[in-house]
Amino acid sequence: MARRRRLLALVALAGMLALSGCVGFFGGGSVSDERLDQSPPGGEYDWNKSVDSGVNAHITIHENATFSAVYAVNGSEVELYRRDGLGGTTPLSVRAVRYRYPNGTVITGSELAERGAVERTRDVVRIDFPGEGDADGDRVAFTAGSTPKRFALPTYVQGSYEVVLPPNRRVSLPVFGDVSPGGATTSVDEENRLHVRWDDVQAQSVIVQFYLPQDIRIFGAVFALLAVVGGGGLLYYRRQIDALREQREELGLDVDTGDDDLGDDGPPPGMR
Repeated sequence: MARRRRLLALVALAGMLALSGCVGFFGGGSVSDERLDQSPPGGEYDWNKSVDSGVNAHITIHENATFSAVYAVNGSEVELYRRDGLGGTTPLSVRAVRYRYPNGTVITGSELAERGAVERTRDVVRIDFPGEGDADGDRVAFTAGSTPKRFALPTYVQGSYEVVLPPNRRVSLPVFGDVSPGGATTSVDEENRLHVRWDDVQAQSVIVQFYLPQDIRIFGAVFALLAVVGGGGLLYYRRQIDALREQREELGLDVDTGDDDLGDDGPPPGMR
């Protein structure tokens, strides 16, 4: 009986570890064709923006807290992941994967999985490319989730990066906006979208924290309201103290005993 209980406990522990992704065997597998072949935001990736801008990574952030990325292929594979804050990595939840050959031919994610590979492990999503890894032509694209008003992603490839924010977002105000690594240049296009560009990224991550100008106005209004309420409360508290002091004086509770003046008349008789 005791042996059976121990066995059941071990099975339960193994199940918990498997569900939490702590056992590598259960954390692997392939990404479903349905997920790989989803339609990108807007119907298709704009490969020309990546090619024409001449960057190694072109990332567009959407208003629904997702982003689309187009990477120039430089090698036979790429590993996609996020850092978990504990020194490890978790696989990036990618969808709508596409691959573009130098001649302009685009294949879906499931076709890419057949000609190369798209595998999910406990730590990463690994994409093996079918081409020769020509950075001047081959490109891979995917979509994934982001965080509202803050984009952060490891630098899967080194080189030039461009991050395009949703319309009307800005990064220039400290505390509310931030760009890392430093040395980036910014510009605004005709759609009022801010472009953040680095000529050569060697850092481990690219981070862009942004805001809506109206957020600042709302914050300012809330801060002003709190200041008024706080100031009014302080004034009321001060008046209550003054009124209480006047009442004590009227009742004679604050009579000065003159203790501080003892000895002012000089020494006692006989000591003069």
